[in-house]
Amino acid sequence: MLRAAFNRLVGMLTVMAIVVTIVFIIVRVTPGDPAAVMLGPDATAADVQALRQRLGLDGTIFQQFVAYIGGILRGDLGQSIFLGQPVTTALWMRAEPTFFLTLFSLGIATIIALPIGIASAYWRGSLFDQAMTAIAMFAASVPSFWLGLIFIQVFAVQFGWFPTSGYGGPYTGFVERLHHLVLPAATLGIVSSALIMRFTRASMLDVLNDDYVRTARSKGMTEWRVVVKHALKNALIPILTVVGLTAALLISGAIVTETVFALPGVGNLIVSAVLRRDYPVIQGALLIVAGLYVLINFLIDMLYLLVDPRVRY
Repeated sequence: MLRAAFNRLVGMLTVMAIVVTIVFIIVRVTPGDPAAVMLGPDATAADVQALRQRLGLDGTIFQQFVAYIGGILRGDLGQSIFLGQPVTTALWMRAEPTFFLTLFSLGIATIIALPIGIASAYWRGSLFDQAMTAIAMFAASVPSFWLGLIFIQVFAVQFGWFPTSGYGGPYTGFVERLHHLVLPAATLGIVSSALIMRFTRASMLDVLNDDYVRTARSKGMTEWRVVVKHALKNALIPILTVVGLTAALLISGAIVTETVFALPGVGNLIVSAVLRRDYPVIQGALLIVAGLYVLINFLIDMLYLLVDPRVRY
């Protein structure tokens, strides 16, 4: 088990090294002078030169790369041009809405998808199965921004049950802030539940007719125990995979939803940075999101070892 964990850790570090290199190259291949692009056409030559020195663009490519790697190892992702603060500080200040939005969205998606996927597989070909499959296909094709606008119109404007946007003021309590996240979390969760449900159904169908399931039934076990304890446990590997991928996708997918609901999260920060050409923020956010992708996949690989001992071999 330790050897498997070590091999996956080495693979994770390799992927991150490639990502860091690609992020470094992105700014350097920007047409023209990156500093001039960031400052715009009205910047003076002195302003451009000052920014080049500030970003470390006045050295050779090798010197820039070494300085860039050194900054990352120290936890320094650069300085935001427009915010006037370190990128790590800017990302950390906006991490809370994105974190809870992703967490609640994943919870909603899992709560919706797992029972429906299991039931659809158990009653394969029934009216319930066909209806849930059609709903899942529809949910997968619905744009999250459209569904978010519908939720705002119905549940916030007409019924007044939830806030239309925002995350509350600086002194707003935690419960009130969670109240602001209900609609955006439901938006992301419903859209994401379609993929988990379809994988759960397919994975359960693969195991429900296996010999050990028939043996469990022949021993007189209840259907609930047969389905949950035996079939579901052996179908968890692909389900865990898609849940992990969904969690990673929700982090990046939150960008659109945060913009629709005006949440002051990392997604909204990235959109603002793109519009302002604040490349240090874009680079830092890209590294953080890529790191989270790799970390989630690493954790899923570790869960494989706990769920299915055969993976260790």
